[in-house]
Amino acid sequence: MTHNTIVLGLLISAFSAPAFADIKIGYIDMQKAIQETASGKKAKKELEDEFNKKKKDLEKKEADIKKMHEDFEKRSMAMNEDARMKKQNEIRGEMGKYQENAAKAQAEIQKKERDLTQPIVTKLRTMLEEIAKKEDYTVVLEKSENSVMWAKKDIDLTDRLIKAYDGKK
Repeated sequence: MTHNTIVLGLLISAFSAPAFADIKIGYIDMQKAIQETASGKKAKKELEDEFNKKKKDLEKKEADIKKMHEDFEKRSMAMNEDARMKKQNEIRGEMGKYQENAAKAQAEIQKKERDLTQPIVTKLRTMLEEIAKKEDYTVVLEKSENSVMWAKKDIDLTDRLIKAYDGKK
């Protein structure tokens, strides 16, 4: 190594250390925050009720199709070819409607989830920004499976954010 490289390395180290001393980092588990606020719990209950209603309707339709198919299986040998084909097409049509209804129900649940959680997320982000600015955080990360693998519990702002959210209605 040349003398200039060593000096440059020492200068970078000397000037970088004080900059890192002023950095304050926190993290938040947004999923936990959404689910544990009073509004999040209410939204979850509403979604579960809607989901269970749609699931019950779909299960009834599925049972009807299954019964239709079983009846067809029992009677198919006694049917002529045209009647058998007509019944098979009817069962396929019902199955297609069932699949469409299942996909539609899933899309409706996902949309409702977005509609219910978006205002919560917006308010949480605003409140998090207030906490971060007030306490002079440099950066606040979101904890998820692919981002914060480990961090000290004392820089987790999630519980504080939930308390602040529920306290500020």
